[in-house]
Amino acid sequence: MITREEVYRIGRIGKAHGVKGDVSFHFDDDIFDRTDTDYLVLEVDGILVPFFIEEYRFRNDSTAIIKFEGIDSEEQARELTHSDVFFPRNMVAADDEELSLALLVDFCIINDDDNKAIGKIMGIDDSTVNILFEVETAEGEELLIPAVDEFITAIDTEKKTITMKLPEGLIE
Repeated sequence: MITREEVYRIGRIGKAHGVKGDVSFHFDDDIFDRTDTDYLVLEVDGILVPFFIEEYRFRNDSTAIIKFEGIDSEEQARELTHSDVFFPRNMVAADDEELSLALLVDFCIINDDDNKAIGKIMGIDDSTVNILFEVETAEGEELLIPAVDEFITAIDTEKKTITMKLPEGLIE
């Protein structure tokens, strides 16, 4: 059984496309194209289910038309609409230069000054040009921390931590 800790969200299935089972796939991360993977994980009725990719083609920078094995009709494709799409964390290379921001959700931010945990990344706000980590502290406070290279001193994908040297007063 696939657990949420083993995957991270990369997009959502849109509408059925045509009558042969194709669906539109709106993605935030093109990791499925940059790595050698045979499947994507969809959330169907609250359960994470692998769907093997038969073929896909890009429509633009954030949408692809995808055909999954065993989905051969418009009716079957419609059952997948609005499903969240996930990618297995273990298939992301640790040295991937284009490390996805979506992969960093659930990572713990560590303060470089004292090695103490600041909080856990609950989401990524990329609605503006300044991308922010949405962080929840152990006390339940919500913080917005800029996701800029200048602040990040280390990322450990195995321990799921990001060490950051933050300007004084940013998290107070």
